Amino acid sequence: MSDQMILVVDDDLKIRNLLRNVLEDDGFTVREAKNCSEALQALNSAQIDLITLDIHLGSKNGIDLARQIRQDSLVPIIMVTGKDDVIDRVVGLEVGADDYITKPFHVREVVARIRSVLRRTAQSMPVPQGRNAVPVHANDIASARFCFDSMTAIPDRMELLDRDGSECGLTSGDFKLLTVFLNKPKRVLSRDQLMDLTGGIGWSPLDRAIDNQVARLRKKIERDPSKPKLIKTVRGVGYTFACDVQIVPASGSSAKSA
Repeated sequence: MSDQMILVVDDDLKIRNLLRNVLEDDGFTVREAKNCSEALQALNSAQIDLITLDIHLGSKNGIDLARQIRQDSLVPIIMVTGKDDVIDRVVGLEVGADDYITKPFHVREVVARIRSVLRRTAQSMPVPQGRNAVPVHANDIASARFCFDSMTAIPDRMELLDRDGSECGLTSGDFKLLTVFLNKPKRVLSRDQLMDLTGGIGWSPLDRAIDNQVARLRKKIERDPSKPKLIKTVRGVGYTFACDVQIVPASGSSAKSA
């Protein structure tokens, strides 16, 4: 039996049973939720590796739930809906969904998409290093320590330890931006993505909010802010965190520089 757990969120019992049967036959562990509250309860009580999420969940839809989940979790989400609507698809992806499947679907396609997203997620997440480091699940990230360029970030305490061990005075907004970069190192992130992932409001091409926030963060973490080596500008697109990142779970050994 696989140690990967899939949370199936759908208000249709037949769909939940169908997905449970095929996923368990394929070696996954499955939990079910018929509404948003049950889904959030499952996320808080179990180690979920991926969510299949229906858009239509009664009073609170799947888009709202995906947006809420993305505020503090990077668990992969595949939207599953009966509406073959481009707007639903775009909105679902914009709030952080990793893939999108339209009903009616073939069950083998769902399994293939799940495996593809899990592979993609595993490849994009930083790999813990060191003799005592252990694999980190997406939901464990908030309680883990991120080590980079001899600095240590502790998200659940919103603390950043400088290279000499002293605490850097980051604002909550600066720390949220840093956490986004640490979760997605060496990936080019557009200003739209950074605004969405930090929970900011929409911006216009003339808005410099993200640029200003990046400039403030560089002053706190770069050895030489005038020649940034950690947060690099990708001209015409956005930014990338160019440094290696080591993740050490809260229960693991102390972090070492990457």
